[in-house]
Amino acid sequence: MKHLFTCLMLAILALQSSGQCDGNRFRNYVFTDFVKTADVQYGTNLKYDGTSQNLLCDIYEPAGDTYTNRPLVIVAHGGFFLSGSKTGPDVVPICESLAKMGYVAVSIEYRLGITITADLSGPMTEAVMRGVQDGKAAVRYFRKTVAENNNPYGIDPNQVYVAGSSAGGYIALHMAYLDSEAEIPTYVNQSATGLAGGLEGESGNAGYSSGINAIVNICGAIGDSAWISTDDEPALLLHGTNDQTVPFGSAMQYAFGVAPVVEVDGSNSINQKMDEVTVEHCFKIFNGADHVPHVTNTAYLDTTLSYMANFLSYQVCGGTLECDYRELTVGINEASASLNNVILYPNPAKDFFTIEGNGIQNVEVYTLTGELVLQSNGKNRIETTHFVSGMYLVNIHTSNKTTTKKLIIE
Repeated sequence: MKHLFTCLMLAILALQSSGQCDGNRFRNYVFTDFVKTADVQYGTNLKYDGTSQNLLCDIYEPAGDTYTNRPLVIVAHGGFFLSGSKTGPDVVPICESLAKMGYVAVSIEYRLGITITADLSGPMTEAVMRGVQDGKAAVRYFRKTVAENNNPYGIDPNQVYVAGSSAGGYIALHMAYLDSEAEIPTYVNQSATGLAGGLEGESGNAGYSSGINAIVNICGAIGDSAWISTDDEPALLLHGTNDQTVPFGSAMQYAFGVAPVVEVDGSNSINQKMDEVTVEHCFKIFNGADHVPHVTNTAYLDTTLSYMANFLSYQVCGGTLECDYRELTVGINEASASLNNVILYPNPAKDFFTIEGNGIQNVEVYTLTGELVLQSNGKNRIETTHFVSGMYLVNIHTSNKTTTKKLIIE
């Protein structure tokens, strides 16, 4: 998919975003909370087995935000096109964090399932195409809400990005770079159930553009990196060198760990192609890491979010592209500060964390399994050197309410 806009349009968009691009918004946690709208229908289409599926998404917005032209990031979950969920651990922390940075983040579901045959190259690639069709329908849906429904989610229809984890990474990459019907592999049965409409598909919201500005690929791959050309969309690539599920370079993709499907190009090969044709991109190598390490390791999640914040804020605001780790900070946005929200920082924490807010009376820290590991009365600085690394839930009781926040201990 070629760039949507000319240099003149990009300059205009930069001016439109300049009021929000203060060096903090889109780069750090400027909001202390988010608002989630669950199960919004963005389309419908036939699954591989001929049954119809309503396509739903969850929308995450910054709590207390007053801006109404915010960049949109659509996020697709993993699961090898057989499982996974829009509420999965590979996408929810990303959507929550992006919303706290000022983005509108959307976790989409897409059609899952394949026909099991001796040769899986066709069925698996057809599953990728159904996911791509659904992703494009989601992009069109949000542009439609701007044009027809008075922009209920406060997005900028000219600032649309797609991110994906594992299978979701496949979707993001193919949405961007599989941009010609001639590139569709010959072993794909385009008349298969649910594949009508070619690359755009028939999942809904016809008449609106499905173009995107840039993508984020977390441990995904593409059918052929030769599809990538000089004027294609920028990309952020993150991948572990010891990925046993999706190839780090160019290799056979296996189903269920044993059944060969088709050779694909992973992030390392994509990086080499983008270097060759000079497509703007960042590549973060997780040395020694297996598949989607951000799901189980908070340090990898923190790094993933840091790279995403750097990459996406550059796409939105311009400046200098940082392809490196940067510790994300917790700031106070004017709108959220006016709400007297409770603030917890730093997060992730190492030796301590601090809580600020009016009327704090009691703090409780729980593990994700519900074990109470700390209770504190009146203290706003809490030492964490005795905590095991991982994610915790912090209940903060004030004079008039209880707030629960997630805390990562490194």
